[in-house]
Amino acid sequence: MLLAGRAMRPELVYHCSMLEMRRHWSLDPTLTFLNHGSFGACPRAVLDHQAELRKRLEASPVQFMHAVPAELERLRKLVGPFVGADPADIVFVRNATEGVNAVLRSLRFQPGDELLTTNQAYPACVNALRFVAQQWGATVKVAALPFPLESPEQLVAALRAALGPRTRLCLLDHVTSATALVMPVAAIARVLREHGVSSLVDGAHAAGMVELDVRALGVDYYATNFHKWTCAPKGAGMLWVRPELRAQILPSVVSHGFSEPEPRRFQAMFDWTGTSDPTAWLCLDRTLEFMGSLLPGGWRQLREENHRLALRARDTLCAALGCPRPAPDELIGSMASIPLKPGPELSAAEAEVAAHSHAPDPLYRELSRRGFEVVVASWPARPQRVLRVSAQLYNTLDEYERLAQALQELS
Repeated sequence: MLLAGRAMRPELVYHCSMLEMRRHWSLDPTLTFLNHGSFGACPRAVLDHQAELRKRLEASPVQFMHAVPAELERLRKLVGPFVGADPADIVFVRNATEGVNAVLRSLRFQPGDELLTTNQAYPACVNALRFVAQQWGATVKVAALPFPLESPEQLVAALRAALGPRTRLCLLDHVTSATALVMPVAAIARVLREHGVSSLVDGAHAAGMVELDVRALGVDYYATNFHKWTCAPKGAGMLWVRPELRAQILPSVVSHGFSEPEPRRFQAMFDWTGTSDPTAWLCLDRTLEFMGSLLPGGWRQLREENHRLALRARDTLCAALGCPRPAPDELIGSMASIPLKPGPELSAAEAEVAAHSHAPDPLYRELSRRGFEVVVASWPARPQRVLRVSAQLYNTLDEYERLAQALQELS
């Protein structure tokens, strides 16, 4: 490509191509959107397809809904290779949290059993773990994972050290929410198996961000979202269960499928939990096709481009804030988190109010006022905090450079 008779620099070519990508999304042009990870963003083409499906649903509701189970069976055959799973072991759920709940609330424990998780687990799923522990008289143990850190072995060692003789299950994030680490799930799963501990993975961010091969991970249960990094409409998720464990897992709502005979029972129970809008699931074929068509190298190149941009974003922000890289490149996917200076100290009364009001951090409010959408999270606890940014095809390096300048001005 030539510009004014001279070869365009590679970074400018990338910048221009990513600006062209933004037209596929409906994002507010006045917003510097660096938070794809929280809820995703669905492309216009997929949303248009969903709107057409909804028209068909309302034009002939009975025929449409009666055709849904067969469509879900077809879609499982498309999704299976994308996540590295046998379609027979996949059920669709609205989101990863629903999948985690389905597993936890199906299992039985004994008083004194220990349910293990980490200090970087997603709070909603930790709440589900605590709820189930209370029901059975079990206890929840939280392993402290380091951040910043220098190697993935530190994460494996921290989980190994937290295991005890009564540990029965470990709830583990594949990609952590606050710290944005891609956990070495396969290595951790090997340790858990050696100790006879079941493994439940909250892979909310994984599908579309990392090359996923669920069977190869060696875990027992795996839940993920398609509305985040796969860019499907909101309400599309998946639960995978190891084949020999399927019979014991029930959906959160038991409905008609409960009376289905095997081998259809597992999927029939999740396919129909009552009347709802199934179009987010029914868009998965269009989503996989559309997102995979945006770059010549398909999904592999998409993940690689997002990973490279996330690393450049992290390095830009670290340089601006004068801090070292908090994690090795291999533990970064399409998001990166950077430790910030502690936030303002709060009195005991203020801290109590903040804990229950979900009031945003003052830095977040100021960045939002300047048009930036990022994550500023209290982690591991107030006043400590981290800044998290995401990298999707519609983002450009100059957006992170402007964020870095804003952070310098506000520091």
